[in-house]
Amino acid sequence: MLFATIDIGSNAVRLLLTNVEIVENNAVFERLTLLRIPIRLGDDAFIRGKISDDKVKTLVKTMCGFREIMDGFNVMDSMACATSALREARNRDDIVKKIKKESGIDIKIIDGKREAKLIYANHIEKNFDPSKRYLYIDVGGGSTEITYVGDGKRKSKSFNVGAIRLKEGLVLKETWDDMNQWLDKNIPKENVIGIGSGGNISSLYLLAKKINNDPLQYEELKTLCQTINGYSFEDRITELGLKPDRADVIIPACRIYLSIMKTCGIQTMHAPIIGLSDGMVHELYQKHKKKFIE
Repeated sequence: MLFATIDIGSNAVRLLLTNVEIVENNAVFERLTLLRIPIRLGDDAFIRGKISDDKVKTLVKTMCGFREIMDGFNVMDSMACATSALREARNRDDIVKKIKKESGIDIKIIDGKREAKLIYANHIEKNFDPSKRYLYIDVGGGSTEITYVGDGKRKSKSFNVGAIRLKEGLVLKETWDDMNQWLDKNIPKENVIGIGSGGNISSLYLLAKKINNDPLQYEELKTLCQTINGYSFEDRITELGLKPDRADVIIPACRIYLSIMKTCGIQTMHAPIIGLSDGMVHELYQKHKKKFIE
């Protein structure tokens, strides 16, 4: 089974091609290709409330290109989801219609709760110790999705605390307070392990020189954040190897992760390479698996 998923985020647009093999009635997921186009829709949506004509053109061209790739690979099924940037843009409906007309791709604009559910669909905690407590943390450009799994419970919440918003000074104190209050009320203060997802934590994980999913400790992340902050924007690109659209949001993202970890007393963070696109693959698989598993 070959699936294509598209994540239209605040910082970048991603196309993920994933092959799913059935081995002894178990699904094995293999990432084949990930294409990432840094359009930065959040700069328009969060500051101006509308996606500019130039970025709309770029987005439409990108989606048409993705359509060609999906057709070339003859994917079984596909899904495209847009998150906080498009969700908040006044011209979102016109953009969705234009993309549908030009590329044939039907975009679903999802809310934070749905986004958190799709990220959780990866069920990464099953690769560790399912008897322990885990907190999924996905820091995007416009929002942060949090899901707690433990003690036989699952709780999710999305907050408009994102790396682009924080960089631009658009995160309200009330929003921070709401997030911290929710964490205080719903997350135990001991024996919770963090699971970070998305491009920001993946970049931090690589900069920390972690391999084989070695855990990233809170103090390590704090020190790393201080170190990166000592580099200029240009040096983050030339010396640390960060992409330009990552170099300017990496510190705000790191501060969000550190804030959540501190509030919840989390000392350890795992950073498997997962995200919204991978969660969509799992949902597509659930839709089709009856055809392949008796």
